[in-house]
Amino acid sequence: MNDALAARLGHAFGNATLLAQALTHRSFGSPNNERLEFVGDAVLNCVVGTLLYERYPGLSEGELSRARAALVNGETLARLARDLDVGHALKLGDGERKSGGAARPSMLADALEALFGAVFLDAGYAAAHAAIVRVYGGVLDTATSTVLRKDPKTRLQEWLQARRLAVPEYAVVAIAGEAHAQDFDVECRIPALDLQARGRGTSRRGAEQAAAEAALALLGARGMPVDATR
Repeated sequence: MNDALAARLGHAFGNATLLAQALTHRSFGSPNNERLEFVGDAVLNCVVGTLLYERYPGLSEGELSRARAALVNGETLARLARDLDVGHALKLGDGERKSGGAARPSMLADALEALFGAVFLDAGYAAAHAAIVRVYGGVLDTATSTVLRKDPKTRLQEWLQARRLAVPEYAVVAIAGEAHAQDFDVECRIPALDLQARGRGTSRRGAEQAAAEAALALLGARGMPVDATR
C-alpha cells in the first residue's frame, strides 16, 4: 500500500522508514509524523511561494500571500490527500481508527505535509519540489482569479467598512454528522442592512466563508454588488 502511495507521489524512497513514519499518527505510537509535518509545512510554503512568484509576475506581495494561503490551507491539503488516497495508508491507534480518523480533514492534511517532509529528507529539495508539483499540478494549472482573489469574508468585511457599517456577525445555527465528518450551518448577519444569509461547510471556517458568499450574492441582488475580483 505504501509503495502504491509513493508511486502516486512520484517518488521512490531510498529510506522507506521515512515513508512509514510520515504515515504514522501519534495515536499509533512513536516515531510518528509530527516532526515530518513541521518540515513538510516549511518546504510546501517555499515551493508553492516560488511557483506562484514565477507563474504570476504581475501579482503584488499581498496577492501572492493570499494565493499561497489558499493553496496550502487545510481544506486544500485534505482534498489533495483524498485524491492520493492517503487515508487508507495511515497507521492509527484503535480509537482513532474506529472514530473515523482516516477520513478526518485535519489528519489527512497533516499526513500530506509529513509526506512532503519525508520526500525532502529522503532526497532533497529538488525531489520535494517535483512531488509537490505533481500533487498540485491540476490546482496550480487552474489557479485563476478564483484562487487569487480575496476570500468572501474579507471582501464582505472590507465592503462594509468602506461604508462605515459594522462588520458581519457569524453564528453557528446547526451542527450535523459524526465527530469525524461534521457539517456546520452558519448564519451571517448584517443588522444595519437587515440581511441574513446561511452557508454550510465541513468546518466552521468553511461554513462562514459560504455564508459570506451567500451574503455577497444577496447584496448583488439588492443592487449593491461587491467587486468579486478583489
